[in-house]
Amino acid sequence: MLEKKATTEVPINDVMARRWSGRAYDPGRPVEPEKLLACMEAARWSLSCFGAQPWQYVVCDRARDQAAWDAALDCLVEGNRAWAQNAPVLILSVASENFKHNGQPNRWAQHDTGAASISLCLQATDLGLMAHQMGGFDAGKAREVFSVPEEHTPMAMIAIGYQLLQREMPEELHAKEFAPRHRNPVGDHFFSGKWNNSWMTESTGAENV
Repeated sequence: MLEKKATTEVPINDVMARRWSGRAYDPGRPVEPEKLLACMEAARWSLSCFGAQPWQYVVCDRARDQAAWDAALDCLVEGNRAWAQNAPVLILSVASENFKHNGQPNRWAQHDTGAASISLCLQATDLGLMAHQMGGFDAGKAREVFSVPEEHTPMAMIAIGYQLLQREMPEELHAKEFAPRHRNPVGDHFFSGKWNNSWMTESTGAENV
């Protein structure tokens, strides 16, 4: 498997460092049901406001339901469909916008659904799978074809599967699959005490460059 472990400024959890959004999926290798269930279980135990668990997922496993998988693929924008057609599992994440216990709006629902989704993706990484979350899909079409009820918001489509062997990767994917990973410096996004006061500058006494 192609490893693209993050180059971090300090050591972090190995699974987090190894997680990345690959595109070269092996179309001939389905995901074992027990591994798929483990990914769902990881999402189930994610954090949420009031323990509301405002996430729902529509799991479209090609080996189990070809029609549902076809419908999920058809919701993707063309650029994502080109490579996601090889992913054996496509999952639609959905956020429930109201609390169940009182019917009031849950402004943390989308945040918590994202937290559950990264838990799912990290579990996939730990099991030797790739997981790639996509915002490039038609949410309206997904709502219609999967009968998503009102007051629920389709958030992302997640591709899950095994990585294709490097020697079998198509030429058009090489540039993206082998490109080095990049993230902005910590100080660009983490502030100390007030907005735009770089945590790195505050903690080290040096300019953040």
